[in-house]
Amino acid sequence: VQLVESGGGSVQAGGSLRLSCVGSGYSGTPYCAGWFRQAPGKEREGVAVITSDGRATIANSVKGRFTISRDNAAKNILYLQMNSLKPEDTAIYYCAAEPSASKCANNDYTYWGQGTQVTVS
Repeated sequence: VQLVESGGGSVQAGGSLRLSCVGSGYSGTPYCAGWFRQAPGKEREGVAVITSDGRATIANSVKGRFTISRDNAAKNILYLQMNSLKPEDTAIYYCAAEPSASKCANNDYTYWGQGTQVTVS
């Protein structure tokens, strides 16, 4: 299984970016998939998660600014639309996927991408 993120970069505060994550090597749709981030010197935190039936959970720190979605046709593509970016959003962003509903409930993801840097100044 491979997850490959793209779309990161440098942007000024107030700007927007859209991250993409393409999954391959598995059949079907993972029960949950999400975006996580880790800033220098900080713990990794969850940003947004979406289940296979389309239920989305967004972290309070980004609610109203970030949106998670799946490509309607290609279910193996995950997006994170980030608007009104702030300097505190600067981090490496990772996508993750998990086939097991019980592991999803425990926020325990098996598959991870390599990360993409987002820098907001």
